[in-house]
Amino acid sequence: MPEIRFFVSPDGSDGWPGTADRPFATPKAAQKAVRAATATMTGDVIVSFTTGVYRLDEPLSFADTQADSGSNGFRVIYQAHGYGTADQAKVELSGGREITGWSTGDDGAWTAPIGDLAPRRLTVDGKPAARAARADGLPGSVTKTATGYVTDSVEPQSWPDPSGLEFVYPGVYPWSEARLAVASISGDASSTTITMAQPAFDNAKSLYDAKWYGAGGDGAWDGLAAPSTLENNLAFLTEPGTFAVRRTDTGDHVLHYRPRPGEKINETSVVAPMLETLISGRGVHDLVLRGFTFTDATWSGPDRTGGYLHYHGNARYERGDFQKIDLGADVGYVHVPAQPVQLPANVSLTSVSRVSLEVNHFTRLGAGGLLIEDATDVRILSNVFDEISGSGIAVHASTRVAVEDNLVHHIGTEYRGSPAVLVVESAETSVAHNEIHDVPHNGIVITGGEYAKGTQVISNLVERSMGKLMDGGGIYLSAPQGSSFAGGALVRGNVIRDVLTSYNFGLYTDYGAVWITVLGNIVHRADTPIVLQVGPPMENVAFIGNFWDALPDGYDTPPETVTVAGNTVLPKESFDEAVRADPAGADILARAGRRGLER
Repeated sequence: MPEIRFFVSPDGSDGWPGTADRPFATPKAAQKAVRAATATMTGDVIVSFTTGVYRLDEPLSFADTQADSGSNGFRVIYQAHGYGTADQAKVELSGGREITGWSTGDDGAWTAPIGDLAPRRLTVDGKPAARAARADGLPGSVTKTATGYVTDSVEPQSWPDPSGLEFVYPGVYPWSEARLAVASISGDASSTTITMAQPAFDNAKSLYDAKWYGAGGDGAWDGLAAPSTLENNLAFLTEPGTFAVRRTDTGDHVLHYRPRPGEKINETSVVAPMLETLISGRGVHDLVLRGFTFTDATWSGPDRTGGYLHYHGNARYERGDFQKIDLGADVGYVHVPAQPVQLPANVSLTSVSRVSLEVNHFTRLGAGGLLIEDATDVRILSNVFDEISGSGIAVHASTRVAVEDNLVHHIGTEYRGSPAVLVVESAETSVAHNEIHDVPHNGIVITGGEYAKGTQVISNLVERSMGKLMDGGGIYLSAPQGSSFAGGALVRGNVIRDVLTSYNFGLYTDYGAVWITVLGNIVHRADTPIVLQVGPPMENVAFIGNFWDALPDGYDTPPETVTVAGNTVLPKESFDEAVRADPAGADILARAGRRGLER
């Protein structure tokens, strides 16, 4: 069947026909040509991009109503030129804008006017720059008040532009991290008063109202007692490779950047993200995106709402009421958002079908990387996700989504409760042969519910999870996962190493987990490999044929419908050698992680 081919190049022109020798210049021009061809397809329509950075002025949006779908059994394919060959083009689809007009201040920092921009991320010569931060919290003796904080230190009064300050609260719940904006700073010769932005501060006090009675304590808990980290102020701009935005004059912001060694003013590329969405799709089908780098996008949610009130996974509070969750008289209580809002993603596909994303790189993104919602038959294969503020991959309320052979690392750089891979109330989802490492909280999260069934979490390699927050695991599952073992979740052949913070579990079946089979996995160097007592209690969960380096609490007396059988405890000191020497352990190790790689 004949294919239709179009070409795009930074050296092209949108007035040309999009042929190999006269290519288009922009994705939008190519998309217009594709739309004119899809109704009468007799073969795939392929759009090839040559090497270059394509800066998007607006999101690249795909919709079935706009003739973006394949037809007659054929696909629309957008790809890097030479896809799958040694000569594959390096193609960036960027939502960023290069910052110019730099000058050097007396202290060696660079400054540039940026209008009304207030970037939370910055890319300098292709590398992320960090927001200027003070990592040891507020100075002095700090007291929380109804409207903020008082300290006996006068130092904060010298911090310029306090309205740009953001306070960070890791562990506001053990599994959560909050961000809250400052409204003003005032004081006298003996103390400083810090007033927080409203209504975010009052909402945070309601959301994080909790009591914990563990270990015989009195229940006192105040995750908002004082911030641990302070971000975005010129007073903190001391480290090379950091930046701050001064927002004293509305619409006349100034970007300050302290250069790294070797960086030269007006020769170094500095890019600020502009777009909140790079790629969106709704209702589209038979579409392939492969070989691209999606980069330099932002998310302004915390600036719009005065903070980021995280609860769990990608869920946060933004509006509505709070629900009190009683954990029992001997445990305590917490509050949760009654109407939780999910973290968005910079690449988002909704109600799509037969869509593939293959061998792409999602990087330097200010929200989540990829969100798939209400979709069917989606393939997320062999992509890389890194340097992302939120989660890597999120799948919501979808059916037959394959998340396979991806590499996800250094995500959750700003919103640290974000998991590397999140699946929420979906059916027949496969999360297989992925490699996940160096993430701040959970590696893989599978949240069940009424429509969840048939999820398979198979042969993933998860290393160095739980790097910042507590009460999570390398692989985490909660809520009902089906209506029987046959139709429930299967967690098989995964290797989990180095679950880092305290109070963690290698394989964590939590909060009413039901109908889960945990079969033939390896857990090494976690606080404990599994947990058997949770609230609400787990039911119909089987742990069979696993290898770990410690005997879980309650192993000999599991809950009535929980099966624990045929598992092997190996010594911590010689665990690697011992598990390799066992034929079953060696098979698990050989199959875990991305396929087709030499190890």
